[in-house]
Amino acid sequence: MPDPVAAVAALDEPNRRRLYDLVAAATSPISKDEAAQAVDLPRTTAAFHLDKLVEMGLLTVVHERRTGRSGPGAGRPAKLYRRSDEHIEVSLPDRRYEAASHLLTDAVVESEQTGEPARVILNRRAYEWGADAADPSDGVVEALARLGFEPRVEGTSILLRNCPFHSLAHRHTELVCGMNLCLVSGLLDGIEAHGVTARLAPSSGHCCVRVDQAPSSRSPSVSR
Repeated sequence: MPDPVAAVAALDEPNRRRLYDLVAAATSPISKDEAAQAVDLPRTTAAFHLDKLVEMGLLTVVHERRTGRSGPGAGRPAKLYRRSDEHIEVSLPDRRYEAASHLLTDAVVESEQTGEPARVILNRRAYEWGADAADPSDGVVEALARLGFEPRVEGTSILLRNCPFHSLAHRHTELVCGMNLCLVSGLLDGIEAHGVTARLAPSSGHCCVRVDQAPSSRSPSVSR
């Protein structure tokens, strides 16, 4: 998926926005000729903007034979455009409320099925999500940045300037901060960050989680 900010910014161009709205509202995929005629643009201009919307992940290309025929002599399938199934969301600073909703919902459903406390399940699933999201080639700071925590190194600690679940943490601090701690712990274990641990340390203007690194664990990949 391309950068969601770039994808949304692509719609700032008026003709591109008109084409996107046209395709999104259509009940079936449409061709570049149909799109060009509908918004009164030259075919080449419409094709350029449609393909740019595909590149940005906003539209998808499908190929269909509209004659209903198949086999030799049926002609080449037409290139058609439809709205992408991708979900694009932009939040500045980075927020992950959809991820939190999945974690919380899954925890409630599993709790009802098994009788295990929902909070225990939530913390386990948050840890697993962090571990699954880890890229072993990342340093600690890079891994935290990928999940939107905006890390900043201060001495042997890494402060997290952004909470991806900010408004939820304000309303349900103990629950969400515990989930956050398990998420970061899973991430650190996933990248095998030896000598680096996460703990709860709420402070104004920061995430409730703080990451501590033993002096011997500091390296360019950790502290950059």
